[in-house]
Amino acid sequence: MSRQTGGNRVRIIGGDCRGRLLQFPDAPGLRPTTDRVRETLFNWLQFEIQGARCLDLFAGSGVLGFEAASRGAGHVVLVEQSRRVFAMLEKNRLQLKLDDRVELVCMDALQWLARNREAFDIIFLDPPFGQSMLQSAIDALVDSPAVRPGARIYIEQESHDERAVLPEGWRMLREKVAGQVRYGLAGVGV
Repeated sequence: MSRQTGGNRVRIIGGDCRGRLLQFPDAPGLRPTTDRVRETLFNWLQFEIQGARCLDLFAGSGVLGFEAASRGAGHVVLVEQSRRVFAMLEKNRLQLKLDDRVELVCMDALQWLARNREAFDIIFLDPPFGQSMLQSAIDALVDSPAVRPGARIYIEQESHDERAVLPEGWRMLREKVAGQVRYGLAGVGV
């Protein structure tokens, strides 16, 4: 992430949009997943991303969802509750010409999950740090049709936080720590 005139920017590191910059506003708790962590994550997902239905539940900068679309995901839903951040997601989607594969929703993540009827292959859970939202999101996913059997759930949290409790039937497949971030990939029914 780098500061440049016009706000914060983060770059897409792979796929059709590789090297393109996404802008995002200053907002409490908004901190995009770093290049290094994203590279590892998408290496883990390299054989599963093509054509996948993806959900970026706490979109923020949108870098996880846009990266997935850039790398060939078939359909990506980004959920973001801040209207200011959402407006920048709309601008970035148009600039990247991903409006045919990326759907944007301006709504609270847990409220959206309660209304959702779609199933997803890959779900990105990267809630704002310091707000104790990760476990609530995981618990809400258990009762949601969003989690398709065999789905992969990316989980990112502060490294010093207690690990999130995974529901029955979920298993952590891979996990790493990079600085202040603990991240991993869980499998459902594997």
